[in-house]
This record gives sequence, C-alpha cells and structure tokens, in this order.
Amino acid sequence: MARVRGDLFEKGQDAKSAASRRPSGHADEVGCPIFVVGNSRSGTTMMGRALGRHPHVFTMGEIHFFEQLRSAGGMDDRMPEAEAVRLAARLLCIQRDGYLRQGDPARFGAEAREILSRMPRSTPRRAHTAAEVFEGFLLHEAARGGKEVPCDHTPRNVFYIGEILRLYPRARVINLVRDPRDVLLSQKRKWKRRSLGAKGIPPRETLRAWANYHPVTTSKLWNASVRAADRFAGHGRVLSLRFEDLLADPEGELRAVCEFIGISFEDGLLEVPQVGSSSGRDRPDRKGIDPGRAGSWKKGGLGEAELFLCQRVTAPLMRRHGYFVEPVAPNPLRVAGSVLALGPKLALALAANLGRIKNLREALGRRLS
Repeated sequence: MARVRGDLFEKGQDAKSAASRRPSGHADEVGCPIFVVGNSRSGTTMMGRALGRHPHVFTMGEIHFFEQLRSAGGMDDRMPEAEAVRLAARLLCIQRDGYLRQGDPARFGAEAREILSRMPRSTPRRAHTAAEVFEGFLLHEAARGGKEVPCDHTPRNVFYIGEILRLYPRARVINLVRDPRDVLLSQKRKWKRRSLGAKGIPPRETLRAWANYHPVTTSKLWNASVRAADRFAGHGRVLSLRFEDLLADPEGELRAVCEFIGISFEDGLLEVPQVGSSSGRDRPDRKGIDPGRAGSWKKGGLGEAELFLCQRVTAPLMRRHGYFVEPVAPNPLRVAGSVLALGPKLALALAANLGRIKNLREALGRRLS
C-alpha cells in the first residue's frame, strides 16, 4: 500500500491519547480543510461521504474551483470587491444547486457579501485573492452545516496538490488510487448513471460521459493522475491509499485516514449509502462499504482490446502501485479499430469539456507533463 502519513503524532504514541491533546494543525481547528483527490471513478466520492459522516467534517459537493473557476496563475491576484462577490456567489450556487444544475448565482449575492465581510483584512481596503474567497466559502458552508472542518472531494484537484499545499498551509490531502481496469470499466459505463438511479444528471452530461470514454485516453488520464499525486509521496500533509485496500479493510483504512487528519475515528463513517456505482443500481437503503466493487473488470464488461490497450499504457505505474498485469491476446483488428477511433473521440471529448476549463493550455499541460 502506498501511504504517506502526516507528522501529527509523535512516534510510538497511542493514537487516542495523541488525538486528545489536539496538536497544532489538528483538523478540528477552524481553517484546516480536507481535499480528497484522485483519478475520476477512484473512490473519491465514497471517501468524501464517509468523512462527511464525522461530527466535525462537512463534505461539499464537487466544487471544481481549481481549473474551472480559477486557473492556477490567478490564485494570488487581488480582485475588486465586485469580482470577489461574484466568485463567492458562484461557489455558493454550485454547492447549493449542484455542479451539474447550477442556477443564477446572482441570487446568492447578499450571502456572498456576508462571507467577504467576515474575512480578515490587513487594511480596510485590502482586496481579497481568489484563494482567500474559496477558503472563506469553505468555512462558511461548514459552519452552516453545524461543523468546523470543510472537505472538498473534487477528483481533478489531484493536478493542483502543489497549489493546495501552498495556499492552505494546514490543509490535508487524501489521494485515492484504483486499479485502472476498474476505472476503465466505470468510465465506460458512467453514461448509464441516469438509468441506475442517479438524480439530477442532465442529458448533456450523459452525452459528455459517453464522449469522454476511450480506453487510451482514460488510461493516459489515469497515468497523469497517479503521477501527479506520486510527486508528493513523502509529504507530511498528503496521504495516498488504494481503493482496493479501503474496500478490503474499511475500518482499518478509515482509522488511518482519521489519524492522518487528526480526528477521532467514528463507527458511523462506515455507514455510507451504496450509491454512485456505474456497475449496479443505487441502493441508498443499504449502508456500508461494499468489498465486491474490487476487481469488477474481471466479471466482464471490457473487451480484450480495451484491456490490452489499458495495460499497455498503464503497466509501469500499475506495478508500482501493486496491480498485476494480466496476459491478454486481443483480436488485432479490434485493437486497430479502437486506435483509429481515438482521433474522433478526442475531438468529441474536447468539445464536450471546453466549458469546464478556465485555461485549456494549463489543464492540458498538467495532464501531459
């Protein structure tokens, strides 16, 4: 298991006694956000839901602040008051309406100004940065939910770990890694989420999910996400764990996550609703972490050409993270057909995602570097 733990506890101390002393940087302190990151369909939502069941943690929806609302180069820029209000209102709109069904942000203008009024200023006229507005929003929403610790589980934040650590010195980052073949299967079936019980997914999102899928691009994005997080292996405020280990030992892994964050483990964290899978219908009445979600690709759903291309692209990183490459002998014509479809699928995916990216050059650079 790839794991990096923070230095919140002295070596050899009992976790319970250490937690009771609440060391500096403890997540229960106001202003210490949690960011759950990883490749899409790698368990980030499940982790966010589990943490959100903690009495001190408030889990947001997927906010997509980094990359869509603000590019990395603009995080430190001072904004005019009116622009800061618009940004805070947009963040509130995404959180309250849902990322996929945003209404008019203007109706949150008064609340946005309230957030800004409570944010500290070094001088009366000192303008706020985008990063400060985002932090103010996170704390406001956590407090509104009766909790102290905000948690953002937007997967693509994996490409902005460096910015998160720099901008928020007490933040904790939890990175999820999942078998790329299971990610491939989940991405392939993601367009079916409306028929599996998901609510609030507009038809255009179904089309986007279909356009996004190709075994080569999905596998290369997995590589990019894993590499982005691996750069921070050894950092005291970044914890990486495998989704399969979470499924196999939910209590043990969540205890380790809580220790890393600096919060007590609660049994209720295990009682997450079984929703969000691309392989079966949502079962919100069933609680708990389903171990059967590991190795779903072995039960069918992927062709030999898809498996071959996925493993061909991801094999080095698969081995580094403890995944075994399986022998597969696909039909060469099917492999060739898939490769020929790559260009048109890339064009469709780019067109479907343009509105979700603030700076296309920056976004592509982070995934291709």
